Amino acid sequence: MIKVLISLLCFVGFAFASEATTGKIPDITFTWVGFLALFVFAVGYYFVAAEEKYEIDKAKPALFIGTFMFMLVAIYYAFNNMDMNLVHTQAQHLILEIAEIFFFLFVAMTYIESLIHMNVFNKLKYNLVSKGYTYRKLFWVTGFIAFFLSPIADNLTTALILSTVLITIEKTRKDFLIPGAINIVVAANAGGAWSPFGDITTLMAWTAGKGTFIDFLFLFPASILGYLITAVILAKFVPNEVPVFDVEKEEKPEMAKGSKVVIFLGIFTIFSAVMSHQILHLPAMWGMMFGLSLLKLYAYRLKIQYGVDHFNIFHSMSKIENNTLMFFFGILAAVGALYFIGWLGLAAVVYDPNVLGPTWSNIGVGFLSAIIDNVPVMSAVLKASPAMDLSQWMLVTLTAGVGGSLISFGSAAGVGVMGKLHGIYTFGAHMKYSWIILIGYIVSVAVWYIQYEILGIGV
Repeated sequence: MIKVLISLLCFVGFAFASEATTGKIPDITFTWVGFLALFVFAVGYYFVAAEEKYEIDKAKPALFIGTFMFMLVAIYYAFNNMDMNLVHTQAQHLILEIAEIFFFLFVAMTYIESLIHMNVFNKLKYNLVSKGYTYRKLFWVTGFIAFFLSPIADNLTTALILSTVLITIEKTRKDFLIPGAINIVVAANAGGAWSPFGDITTLMAWTAGKGTFIDFLFLFPASILGYLITAVILAKFVPNEVPVFDVEKEEKPEMAKGSKVVIFLGIFTIFSAVMSHQILHLPAMWGMMFGLSLLKLYAYRLKIQYGVDHFNIFHSMSKIENNTLMFFFGILAAVGALYFIGWLGLAAVVYDPNVLGPTWSNIGVGFLSAIIDNVPVMSAVLKASPAMDLSQWMLVTLTAGVGGSLISFGSAAGVGVMGKLHGIYTFGAHMKYSWIILIGYIVSVAVWYIQYEILGIGV
């Protein structure tokens, strides 16, 4: 298993190879701390993957390995009288990268919990179920909403919203909830791949100048067809029954006063995040935090109008899935430690035509995204900036986004849904259907090949 992980981790390392060979950061891969850190990562990753088997929350092993591995590196540097300023600087850079994602997720989750408190999702659930839709129709409705909402609201926010709707529709039937959750994750990731606003990875590629706004829209055929193939097969596992629902007995929920304004503020917050990053050259989380400030100010107004109990934003914050945030911190810290050690700097030549070449390397990025998470993988590709034409940059954007669906925690959307459907949508539950997602992934790549390489559309 360690050999496999070494190979996979080396793959993402091409981004840092140039840095590793300049002498700025000593290469300590083939030292006791290098091998020990890799072993710790492998063991920790096993427990993350086996969350359901051992009934251990994925955040616990992730947080442990992320913090412990960096401490091992610091101990090695101290014992060998090496430059401790390097450890401090690398840790600071890592904290900054993690904080951007951490606060982005924090604000998105706060808005979701606020909308839950204001009965927005119960209202949406009532509107869907009262129409007499079967579980299978609800599967398709939530999937299509996720696919077309993701390009605007981003894949994580979309997945959190739709998974909340899912769990309010049905709380016990796993034969509906698990395929439905997978469907939302796949749809959100596929929908986010063809829009610069749809995923952090596409936003990164766009702001790095790897394609214009219109260039990303040409990925729509590959995204939609790959998703549809996955959804068609997955839908066969969803019961074609009507949920138990009596319109006369069920009380029609009403959204709380001010909920429509909160919905608007949520949309404006996403817009602020994109504009902050694209126009103002600030981190995306800056716009998110600005949106949070607006929500807090509006909460104060609601308090004056309707009383303290109407809407308490701190109550919404207390409901946030903190294990999801801790999981992200741990995984990103662990990957950062592997980079600092040097394991991520061993395969700088993978994009060389005499080795794998850009096409096969970019296809491999999709599988690596599922294992490590698509954000650090895409960051590695952009930092390396291998010589590729537009079609190849669109391919790696597609595979990094869609490939994250192959494993439950391969994307922010998947991790978010795991937090929402805790104990139901797990790593093991996802892997039972991963072969279906793989078929969709292959179809997406095939569509890209026909469109770009054969027909020349989009280049």
